[in-house]
Amino acid sequence: MLMKYPKGTRPGGQNKPGAGRRKGGEVHYGSRGMTLEKDLDFANSYYLEHGRAVIHKKPTPVQIVNVDYPSRNKAKINEAYFKVPSTSDYNGLYKGKYIDFEAKETRNESRFPFINIHEHQVRHMHQCHLHGGIVFIIIKFTRFDETYMMPFEKFLPYWERFLDDGRKSIRYTDIKEDSLSLSTGINPRIDYLAAVDEFYFENGD
Repeated sequence: MLMKYPKGTRPGGQNKPGAGRRKGGEVHYGSRGMTLEKDLDFANSYYLEHGRAVIHKKPTPVQIVNVDYPSRNKAKINEAYFKVPSTSDYNGLYKGKYIDFEAKETRNESRFPFINIHEHQVRHMHQCHLHGGIVFIIIKFTRFDETYMMPFEKFLPYWERFLDDGRKSIRYTDIKEDSLSLSTGINPRIDYLAAVDEFYFENGD
């Protein structure tokens, strides 16, 4: 089956090392964050199994454009397109609160470029934040193998500055300053709910 992406058909060898990367450390949307997302998927399965939270990754919308019907009870999809997601990556319930977050990964060593996130995703997270949801962005710097949970209220001033023709990225040092570092373990490998507890519940929010 031919799968096409928002910016065109991905060339062959899409799973080769370096596929989908841009110059300067940014990565194309189709391939970015797979390692981080896998760790988060395992964490969410662990949380669900142990009754801590119900959080799932939302599937990427797919538009089917060509289907072959060789018989009445068989259908084969010949061509489809990945749509750009309209909301954030993950959502669910934790301690009676709605939770909504993005997971992003960058190879850049000095900054997190805003090219890594869509404006409509930020708009969606802002709406969830205004309605009292727990909203944040998990950012992984793959060069350092460091992962951070940045609360949306910390992220928003950088984004608004960017919209006002300011910096097109958040510096690595600023992310370290305004985020909670996520340590790695075994079960789960990334216990991001520990950071959620520290920022949103221990602070009385």
